[in-house]
Amino acid sequence: MVTGRPKPSLTLAPEEQTQLHSLAASRTLPHSLVARAKLVLWSAQGQSNTQIAARLRWRNATVGKWRQRFIEHRLAGLYDELRPGRPRSIDDEQIAVLLKRTLARKPANRTHWSIRQAAQASGISRSTVHRVFQTFGVQPHRTRSFKLSTDPFFIEKVRDIVGLYLNPPDHALVLCVDEKSQIQALNRTQPVLPMGLGYVEGVTHDYVRHGTTTLFAALDIATGAVFTECKPRHRHPEFLSFLRHLDESVPPELELHLIVDNYATHKHPKVRTWLAQRPRYHMHYIPTYSSWLNQVERWFGLITQRAIRRGTFTSVADLIQKIDSFVQHYNRSSRPFAWTATADSILQKIAQLCSRISGTPH
Repeated sequence: MVTGRPKPSLTLAPEEQTQLHSLAASRTLPHSLVARAKLVLWSAQGQSNTQIAARLRWRNATVGKWRQRFIEHRLAGLYDELRPGRPRSIDDEQIAVLLKRTLARKPANRTHWSIRQAAQASGISRSTVHRVFQTFGVQPHRTRSFKLSTDPFFIEKVRDIVGLYLNPPDHALVLCVDEKSQIQALNRTQPVLPMGLGYVEGVTHDYVRHGTTTLFAALDIATGAVFTECKPRHRHPEFLSFLRHLDESVPPELELHLIVDNYATHKHPKVRTWLAQRPRYHMHYIPTYSSWLNQVERWFGLITQRAIRRGTFTSVADLIQKIDSFVQHYNRSSRPFAWTATADSILQKIAQLCSRISGTPH
């Protein structure tokens, strides 16, 4: 049955696909440009205009317009056309000089450019420099931290762990295990002022320390549920105690695949001996400096944000009780984290980062 005019085919060159993925993942470019990049990628994957319109909440005609613009003009077609108005006072050469200076050099006796300094050095107004920086996604005031793994078996470990996430074994439980150490039981020196209409919650800048605890956690990647225990320290005896807790909690007929980091506690001889006596346990060590591969780190972020960072605790026992209460509530409605990255996509990003580092002047 004919449903309408056939769409002209849309295929992407490898370099176009790379640039479109970069645009679609940007958090600084205009939302409209990001949406158009997603539109083209989805269309190249075979999705219909109707499907794309539903995902973007656009009209079918709008989707068709930008799809056709890309076919005719490629990447340049995704940008808005020039509109009539006052003639530009800044030409392309001045903008190019501004961007080149900002990206290639640092200001004298300073670590980075500010809008005011860039405006003074280029002779362009601050408002124009601000607009140029926004348009091209230049953010000299920000940095992003990174750390490359030096593990000689990085590739093998990435493929092993990502394989567990994307294709977990049958009759087995895959658990991401780690400990969050030195959680402080902090109590503010004065009562918290409650939030009200027109003003935020008020807390004192100082606090009283009542001690610390270590939270051991194992995240089930299939359900999102967590097994937890709080211990006074994070040595190998406490880790062994937590493993015994897992052993009692998991049905004996299930294999256990534990994803852990390279902390010495996890490799202690007594821990290795205990594991060797229980063949259903399989240890998978993430590469060094790769905590982002362990999904339980994401859960640690949630409990920190929702229950610990802004909490007030009168004692370590109070802190542990509130952690346990959060865990029980969380497990009643837990959902697994959606892991979508493949090993190849991760290794490709690492390769791109290495390429950027090798091309950076020192």
